[in-house]
Amino acid sequence: MTGPHPAVARVRLAVRAALGDLPPGSLVLVAVSGGADSMALAAAAAFESRSAGLRCAAVVVDHQLQSGSHAVAEEAAKALVGLGVDPVRVRAVDVGGEGGPEAAARAARYAAIDATAVELGAVAVLLGHTRDDQAESVLLGLARGSGARSLSGMAHARGLYRRPLLDVERATTCAACAAEAIAVWDDPHNEDDAFARVRLRHRVLPVIEAELGPGVSRALARTAALLREDDAALEQWADEVRVAASAPDGRGNHALDVEVLAAAPAAVRRRVLRAEALWAGVPGGDLRASHLTGVDALVMRWKGQGPAHLPGGIRATRDCGRLQLAPHETVESQ
Repeated sequence: MTGPHPAVARVRLAVRAALGDLPPGSLVLVAVSGGADSMALAAAAAFESRSAGLRCAAVVVDHQLQSGSHAVAEEAAKALVGLGVDPVRVRAVDVGGEGGPEAAARAARYAAIDATAVELGAVAVLLGHTRDDQAESVLLGLARGSGARSLSGMAHARGLYRRPLLDVERATTCAACAAEAIAVWDDPHNEDDAFARVRLRHRVLPVIEAELGPGVSRALARTAALLREDDAALEQWADEVRVAASAPDGRGNHALDVEVLAAAPAAVRRRVLRAEALWAGVPGGDLRASHLTGVDALVMRWKGQGPAHLPGGIRATRDCGRLQLAPHETVESQ
C-alpha cells in the first residue's frame, strides 16, 4: 500500500505540527484565496482535522477587484466542500484606498477573516504563507531599510493566526495540489509588475538564485527566524525598561523617567518609545522611524527644545526629567 505523494505528505506534516496543541472538538478556520498555497493548506487541514477529532472550516474572501471574482470564490468554496471542509463561508469585501491597494486589500481581508472566526468560534486561523513568501518579506524589508521587527518576517503563530507552511516551499504546495487533482486559481495580480512583490518574485529572486546559488529563499527564511528570536528578546527587555521608567508627574499623569530611558541601549529605548507612542494613541500604520527619532532627541539630545509631534495629534514633551506622550489637547490643558 503506497502512501500519499511526498508533497502531500510534507504539507500534511506541517499542518499536523501546527494543530498538535488543540483539544478535540475545536474548530479550525482556513483562510483561502483559491490559489495553490491555501488550497493545499485546506486539503491538509481537512485531512489532519479528521484524524485529530477537530472541525475544519474555511473562509474564501472575494476582494471584488476583478471581473468574475465572485465566480472564482464560489468555485473555490465548492472545491473545499469536496475536500470535506464544513462550513465554508464566502465573504465579499469592499477594498478602500487607504495605505495603497495592497495594504487596503490586506486590511479588508483580515477584517473578514476575523469576523468569520468570531462567528464560527474558531480557536485557530490557518494562513497559507510559504517559505517563499517569507523570503520575499525579508527582501522587501531590506529594501525599505527596516529594522529587526520587519526583517524578522511573519511569525509562525500570533494570537489566533498560525502559518503552518512557513517552512514549506511554494513548489511543494503546487505539487500537492497537482497530486490530489485540486483545481487552483492563479490570481492575475500575481503576474502584475505594478506590485513590488511581483517584481521581486519574478525578476529579483531568480537573479539572486542564479548568481549566489540555490537555497537563497531558505537562507532568508532562516535569517528571519533568527531575527525574530533577537527581536523577542529586545521586546522583553524594553518591557522591563518601560516598567522601571514609569514615573507619573505631579498631576498623576503617565510619564517616563528620562534618566532610566537614557541608560538603556538605543535599540531597547526605541522600542520603549514606540510602545509608548502606540499606547498614547498614535496609529501604528502611521508611525515612522523619523517620528521616534524626534522623540528620542528629547531624551538624548535635550537642549530645551519644544515638543515632538506625532501622527494622531499626539505630542511628546519633556518636563522636569519626565517624558510624556499624550494628545495635544491633554497637554495644553495641564
